[in-house]
Amino acid sequence: MSEKPAGTAGRPEGTDAAPTWQSSPPGSLYDHIRVASFSLGPDGRIDRWSERAADLFGIPARQAVGKDPLEVLAPAGPRHAPRHASVPLLGGPGGEGRAWTGLVPYQRGDGRHDGDTAGLAEIYVMPSEDADGGRSALCVAVDVKALRGIETDIAASEAVFGQSPLGFFFFGTDLTLLRVNESFAQTFGRPAAWHRGRTPYDFLPRPEADRLTAALRQVLASGKPMADIQLVGTVPGQSERRRWSVSLYRLHSGSGRPIGVAAIATDVTGRRRAEREAAGVRRNLALLNEAGARIGNSLDLETTARELLDVAVPQFCDLASVDLYQGLLVGDEAPPGLADGSAELRRVAFSSAVSGVPVDDGHKPVQVGEVHRYPFHSPCAQALRTAHVQVVPGREGEDGTELGAVVQSTLAVPMVARDTVVGLAQFSRTKGSEPFGERDTALAVELAARAAVCIDNARLYRREHERALILQRSLLPPGDPEAAGVDIACRYLPGNAATEVGGDWFDVIELPGHRTALVVGDVMGRGLRAAVAMGELRTAVRTLAMLDLEPAEVLSHLDEIAHGLGRPGGKQSASRGVRGSVRPADLSEVYLATCVYAVYDPVTRRCTIANAGHLPPVLVESGRPAVPLDVPPGMPLGVGGEPFEDTEIELPDGSLLALYTDGLVESRDHPLDEGLQAFREALSAPERPLEEVCDHVLGALNTHHGEDDIALLMARLRGLKPGCVGDWTLPPEPRSVAQARELAREQLEGWDLGALVDTTELLVSELVTNALRYGEGEIRLRLLLDRTLVCEVWDGGHVQPRRRRARDTDEGGRGLQLVGLLSAAWGSRRTPHGKTVWFELALPDGDSPAPDAVEALLSLY
Repeated sequence: MSEKPAGTAGRPEGTDAAPTWQSSPPGSLYDHIRVASFSLGPDGRIDRWSERAADLFGIPARQAVGKDPLEVLAPAGPRHAPRHASVPLLGGPGGEGRAWTGLVPYQRGDGRHDGDTAGLAEIYVMPSEDADGGRSALCVAVDVKALRGIETDIAASEAVFGQSPLGFFFFGTDLTLLRVNESFAQTFGRPAAWHRGRTPYDFLPRPEADRLTAALRQVLASGKPMADIQLVGTVPGQSERRRWSVSLYRLHSGSGRPIGVAAIATDVTGRRRAEREAAGVRRNLALLNEAGARIGNSLDLETTARELLDVAVPQFCDLASVDLYQGLLVGDEAPPGLADGSAELRRVAFSSAVSGVPVDDGHKPVQVGEVHRYPFHSPCAQALRTAHVQVVPGREGEDGTELGAVVQSTLAVPMVARDTVVGLAQFSRTKGSEPFGERDTALAVELAARAAVCIDNARLYRREHERALILQRSLLPPGDPEAAGVDIACRYLPGNAATEVGGDWFDVIELPGHRTALVVGDVMGRGLRAAVAMGELRTAVRTLAMLDLEPAEVLSHLDEIAHGLGRPGGKQSASRGVRGSVRPADLSEVYLATCVYAVYDPVTRRCTIANAGHLPPVLVESGRPAVPLDVPPGMPLGVGGEPFEDTEIELPDGSLLALYTDGLVESRDHPLDEGLQAFREALSAPERPLEEVCDHVLGALNTHHGEDDIALLMARLRGLKPGCVGDWTLPPEPRSVAQARELAREQLEGWDLGALVDTTELLVSELVTNALRYGEGEIRLRLLLDRTLVCEVWDGGHVQPRRRRARDTDEGGRGLQLVGLLSAAWGSRRTPHGKTVWFELALPDGDSPAPDAVEALLSLY
């Protein structure tokens, strides 16, 4: 039984109350200490043996009562006292009647209690007497081993509780602190004794105390532990907010009765700070990875700037803008004011996660596309001058309100690429966001640097691309070219702005005798090298065309030139065998091109065509569907080893001849055959004006794929009328000179070109005279009238005329000089049976007088 008044739990000591008796619960302290009692009679023998003694020593009462306690406890053990030694104890030595304590070894009779059969009991003998003066004794026995174990456990508990770096504290069932250790006291900034009897409201802010109290009640009621409860507060004498992690678990008595709640508290302020910093580092790394993946995917300046802002807003800041130097955007390497930051800038991108908030520190926000300057002493201008980041705090306007209403601070970050400041990026955070720190500044610099390199690459690419386009377009015929007996319409569409320039070209070349060369070619590959190669080939075509070679000969020479473009110094090979010695590493330098070269003669209405691996021209005759011409395809230019073939066809008046590059009919969206079929169907109405036919073709086909350049050259053929051609054959006799003059005079008067009669007679006389003197066979004289007057003299000789400068004393040698002075152009060409010498005169238009033959003659002397 335990003497404890019922219902007095927690009642302060000293309160008057009638004691009541109740059963001692199992697992009480006495059970753990293993306390037992027995009594000795006047004869020193056991006369009372308690149930606890029977349980402790394993000896039932019937074996103990009436016997000497030493014989009962250790019948076979050593004797530390003589038999019946306990009898004197009843009176004590000398009869004083004092209590005695002794250690008595004992043997359990039943071997229970964890198999231990031997033990050591500490026996406390308290002499007593009855009302008649009879002597007896009450003995209390304690198992020394259990007692020492409890003492060890208490010492260990005290060591852990007192010396642990963790903060331990115990709450009673009334949620008041019973005990705290020194670590807890240091964590919460008050002495340990101060906390006894306190509640959470005494050392925590009220919201946090409410949370801890609710958790204590829940653990006390449910018995389920709670871990890592985060509490925030301040420590007396410190202003920094601290964060603690608290774990709770319920305490029980030996019988399992809840007696309170134990807790462990740890200061995690530093760990929390480190976690935030680590999270910030991870966030910044993730942002940099995203920037690396998203910035610079386009070679467009504005797109690259927007990609930077897409990464920064809202992950890094609330609003941002990008300004680039206007001079650099238009191609200047170092515009005025670049060094001191006063040069003009253009706003190329702006992004905001907050509506209606300007990023600038001025009163008027800058709009995207607007050109502006920053004041010389402004932080932005200073950032541009020094190439260092400037932190611009939010400032108030004249009316006391903060500019932008919510802008907290701004980072003005210069965008530096290749040691050159190309612009300025501004990152702003609004009120309520975390202010910029050192790590944020470093991240902003890194983001701006990555974007700056990409923007500078895009700027350099745009500049080179524009130069290449200028070069490419300068090599194409300006406007719509004109030619005798041919109506020309052409279109050239470069790939989209993001693609490189290509090697497509076309050309219209006027040849002697009112003939016209139509050329379309395509250098394989892209880029500036292809455009340069195209320019060289186009120039070579024009040069070869002036030699009046056959189309197959022109392509053969072009083949050699294209092969030489891929060699150091453009050196031509001496033989075809050299081509086989090209190393594999040099194959990338081989220039390949396709080309179709056609020469149309409006007099004979015949067209001679040679092809070098190009798509065949398409012919449309009136009332018939469009068909590709059956022209041998040939090998591309630059391959070499194969001759080219001429194909001559007769084309009726009104026929439409279309030459084109593969970009018009080929795309990844459809095969080549489908594109060619669509092209032929688009040419089904050739009677419309030629410009409309071109527009119709481009509208009907997919010309906006941006994969390749597109060149389209269309020619409507109309031969010279018979009345515009004068053709005579003269015998190789001296009288033919006068006859040629007379024929020319009559023909020009019939054409109403009297202003050109004198000049024409003089020049015809010179050419026929040279044919008689240096040529062979019959002489042929032909006059052609179209946009100009052309005179041709044919003979069978192969020696080409050579113009030379006659000395003052020479009697001859001035004929070709005179031809050169009086004609708009002159020349000679080989023919299958000799040569042709020709000259051309411009038709009188009333504004410019005809050349004066007399003045020309006098100028020769």
